[in-house]
Amino acid sequence: MEEGKYAKELDVAVRVVHMACSLCQRVQQKLVSSSDDGHVKSKDDDSPVTVADWSVQATVSLMLSETLVENLSIVAEEDVQTLTKADSEGLLAAVVNTVNECLAEAPKFGLQSPPRALGTSQILEAISRCSSNGGPAGRYWVLDPVDGTLGFVRGDQYAVALALIEDGKVVLGVLGCPNYPLKKELLNYPQNYNQTKSKTSLSTTATWEKGCVMYARRDGGGAWMQPLIHGDRMLEWPNSATQIWVSPIVDPALATVCEPVERANSNHSFTSGLAETVGLSRTQPMRVHSMVKYAAIARGDAEIFMKFARAGYKEKIWDHAAGVIIIEEAGGVVTDAGGRPLDFSRGVFLENLDRGIIACSNAILHEKIVDAVYASWDSSNL
Repeated sequence: MEEGKYAKELDVAVRVVHMACSLCQRVQQKLVSSSDDGHVKSKDDDSPVTVADWSVQATVSLMLSETLVENLSIVAEEDVQTLTKADSEGLLAAVVNTVNECLAEAPKFGLQSPPRALGTSQILEAISRCSSNGGPAGRYWVLDPVDGTLGFVRGDQYAVALALIEDGKVVLGVLGCPNYPLKKELLNYPQNYNQTKSKTSLSTTATWEKGCVMYARRDGGGAWMQPLIHGDRMLEWPNSATQIWVSPIVDPALATVCEPVERANSNHSFTSGLAETVGLSRTQPMRVHSMVKYAAIARGDAEIFMKFARAGYKEKIWDHAAGVIIIEEAGGVVTDAGGRPLDFSRGVFLENLDRGIIACSNAILHEKIVDAVYASWDSSNL
């Protein structure tokens, strides 16, 4: 890794996210190949949470605290309330086992394993210490251990997202996308990843490779992508990294639009009407779970992501921090619907968000979308 500010932090973060992706792949394979849903729980808002969510949070917490010599502050999505209930003994045991399996593989990613397997109390403590509330001052990490858990349990797209915020500004971001194809031609939107072209129709195994980690640091020389490692291979970094850029398309009629899959927290009807106003492609939008939408724009596979939340829903910082900096360092633009930068300094929520979020591959498309929002908003039923 090149030297400079945040170089060490980024080096560790990328390696840890690689570890987390490996963990998630193992858990997802078990989930989709088994009818046992005992390792999937529902939160108070009815969204799912799995063994992978808690296991990734514990692993990232442990590896960051052991590798970076500082008093770590971490904002993350999960807590231990469900895990510590009397009827969750089997779930907790699965988390402990999953974390220890992952930690044992740390040397493959250039990190150090603990000298012995960790106990239940140590892993619960690692999850619980991710309880920072963020804010405008100081340094803290922001983690979404499995962004897009619904896609994860369906065998579809999801992401592991880790960012570092300093004095309210995102200074580095890492986005692991274990099911995202390395070749754009394998994307078959709007169908999910498992319905893409048959592996047997491809000429080489390499062409089929899926899974990548994208990363960037503020003013750190662009955005980069590495393939995930498989089997017994060792992580070679930065030799395996390639730089990524946003798409050069500026004609709305040629642009690919990303939307959230789930309608519960998003106003798809307003987005659809807005797309028509701007003259975006009439083809079906790319609807994909999680921050994979940010990855698609950063890599040039799509040009626009719009999300307009339904009344009462508040965006969380862990759902956007890593993706925003990666798109920006790849040459794109991310703001709220009024054209203002997203404010990550107000705690765990993106407070004072103007109507929604707009991410574009370039300023020309972004300006057209923002202008259309102002023109269309009064007539919407948001």
